Order: sequence, then structure tokens, then C-alpha cells
Amino acid sequence: MFVRSRMTTNPFIISPDHTIPDAQEIMMKNGIRRLPVVKNGKLVGVVTKEDIDRYSPSQATSLSMSEITYILSKTKIKQIMTKDPVVISPNALLEEAAILMRDQRVGFLPVVDGDKLVGIITESDIFDAFIELLGFRERGTRLTIETIDEPGILLKLISIFTGHGANITRVAVYRGSGGKSDVVVGISSLNTTEIEKSIEEEGFNIRYKLQNK
Repeated sequence: MFVRSRMTTNPFIISPDHTIPDAQEIMMKNGIRRLPVVKNGKLVGVVTKEDIDRYSPSQATSLSMSEITYILSKTKIKQIMTKDPVVISPNALLEEAAILMRDQRVGFLPVVDGDKLVGIITESDIFDAFIELLGFRERGTRLTIETIDEPGILLKLISIFTGHGANITRVAVYRGSGGKSDVVVGISSLNTTEIEKSIEEEGFNIRYKLQNK
């Protein structure tokens, strides 16, 4: 799955010459916490609610409300934004976006084509894609099966399902330790009694069963 298929296109943006109150208004009005900063169609930075909080006077300040408002109104986004932010291409895989977010400890990535902003992708987008990929919300059954990690095991396991005429909708493998793995197989049926029996007769251990009706 590619970033372009999960990203938010036409995201809310702000200019580097706008002020902190401008950014606060956009964030509050639209329920968001971060904004790409764009000048002449080119991404030049990002600003987050944390950036704004960091540059705003603390509650312990001796300044009056009017003085605070004046300071904020004179502070431009270009003064507090993160320049040269971590970005990703719309043609990158979602896995690449997830790794980049994790390694760089950021909650979202501007998506750029060349130097043009074409969207953003967030942690929530990654989570939604993961849920969809594994079919957590689809009607049917998901069996988590412990297997030996060796060639041919996955084919043997899948053949059990196909032998019962099951419609396999999802397959995922989680590498474990000690030469074992967990294989998650999703099927559209809710009646899995005979399948489970065959799996256990072949020496596999069913560790977990999840059904969505």
C-alpha cells in the first residue's frame, strides 16, 4: 500500500508570514494540532501546537493579557516553525512512512512531490491502514496459529483452509523466537469447527480466535 492511497490531500496549511493567533485559529477551528508551512506552493516548514505552547508566555508570567496578545500577534510562524522537516514521497510505501515516523519520533509527515506539498500522512492514517490490512473489522474469523518457522509450513497450513473450501481474506506472519512464528489467517466464514479440528490434527497450535459477526 502506498502513501498516496492513505494520505490526506489538500491539508490545512499556513504561510510563514502568518502569526501565532492565525495558526491557533486554524487549529482550533478544525481540530488539528499541526500545520505544514507553505510559501508559493513550496513546503518550507511545519508548526505544531507544541511549538506554539513552547513560544507562548507561561501562566506564571507577570505580563497582562493584552501584553501577551500583543506579543503573540507579532510573532510570525517563520520564527517558531521547524525548518527542513522530515518528508516523504507519495510513491513511498506505508511501511516506509511508519518507520520514518518511528525513527524520527514525529506524528505526521508532509507528503511532497519534488518540493510541492501534495498531502500529509499521520499516525492515525497508519493505524487505520493496519486495521484494514489485517481485516480486524471485517465479518469472519481470524485464527492465530503457532507454527514452526521452516520452509513449506505456510503452504501446509494454507492447504488445510483451502481443503475445507474456506475463502482466505488475510494472511500475516509474525516472526517469534525459538524457531517459531505466529500465522494469522483470516477467512470470511464464522463456522470454523472442522477447520480448527484439522489444524490441530496436523500438529498446529491455535493460540487465539477472533470472530466478527
